[in-house]
Amino acid sequence: MRFPLLLAAAALGVAASACAPLKSHQGYIVDADLLNAIQPGVDNRQSVAATLGQPSFASQFNQGDWYYISRDSRNYAFNTPKAREQLTVQISFDAAGNVAAIRKSGVEQVASISPDKRTTPTLGRERGFFQDLFGNIGTVGAAGAGAGGAGGGGRP
Repeated sequence: MRFPLLLAAAALGVAASACAPLKSHQGYIVDADLLNAIQPGVDNRQSVAATLGQPSFASQFNQGDWYYISRDSRNYAFNTPKAREQLTVQISFDAAGNVAAIRKSGVEQVASISPDKRTTPTLGRERGFFQDLFGNIGTVGAAGAGAGGAGGGGRP
């Protein structure tokens, strides 16, 4: 009588462990002391790189802001991971390469995107397969289409 009860308890334990959340960390590992050591007007690109390391990515526009991104997420089994915590640090530089501003943001900046079916919704009319295939018949060489028929350029 004990063996089936023990076996059922073990099976229940294995089933419950399958529902344990999977935790993951992505991106930069934040050290608050190093991050607080960066001061606008004092540090430059070289000192920021020496203190924090290379950024997660750098902006391609303006003065090339640097971004350090850290995200902790959690999911169950095969579900899509959900961000629990996120820290985004944006370091802006002036024209001379000195730190101009430091901005921090959190998980409120994470956007959840839900694709609509397998097509991208567009404005305008919808065309079928045959309209796409045969829709241009008769438009090549039509009047006013450029090459062909009327117009000068040839012999008088």
